[in-house]
Amino acid sequence: MSSQDEMKGIAQEIQAQVLILGTFVGVMWVLELIDIPLGGTRGFCNGLNQFGIFPRQLSGLRGILFAPFLHGGFGHLIANTIPFVTLGWLVMLRRTIDFFWVTAIAMFVGGMGTWLLGAPGCHIGASGVIFGYLGYLIARGYFERKLLSLLFSLIVLVMYGGLLWGILPVRIGISWEGHLFGFLGGVVAAKLLATPRRSYN
Repeated sequence: MSSQDEMKGIAQEIQAQVLILGTFVGVMWVLELIDIPLGGTRGFCNGLNQFGIFPRQLSGLRGILFAPFLHGGFGHLIANTIPFVTLGWLVMLRRTIDFFWVTAIAMFVGGMGTWLLGAPGCHIGASGVIFGYLGYLIARGYFERKLLSLLFSLIVLVMYGGLLWGILPVRIGISWEGHLFGFLGGVVAAKLLATPRRSYN
């Protein structure tokens, strides 16, 4: 393959990544705009946010799928948009398909953990998935045991390690359970998607 073909392939890959991330974020913003006349910006459990995760309520299980796309106002959404795009792109950096696997696993593990053990009320927002990306990026180096993977995980830890305080119950009104179980979902994804270093006899 010529260098021109390689550059073209890289450009197409970047375009696909921008489209994927833009679509996810676009859905979040459109839903928040729709939620304004429905009263969703007046409280976390109003409007479309009724489709969030309600722990130990049967109807709350649907929130495992819908909660990451729902937010309690534009402040909440803006706070999640930048880390979603940044960490989501880092997940894509090696293989774009990893983004879909990590997102799905973080949504499921984070959502189920929150539904089983979360505090009563409505749990919404993309932060659980964001913590899933963080867990994946940090744990991948450990499971792969490759120098580049370890260095990459270390860089992510240094740059975004401060977010880990979010898995602790230190702030009222924040779904630390969603953060914690989302992070654990990311670790599970790192284990499942890791490409271990080959050993030769």
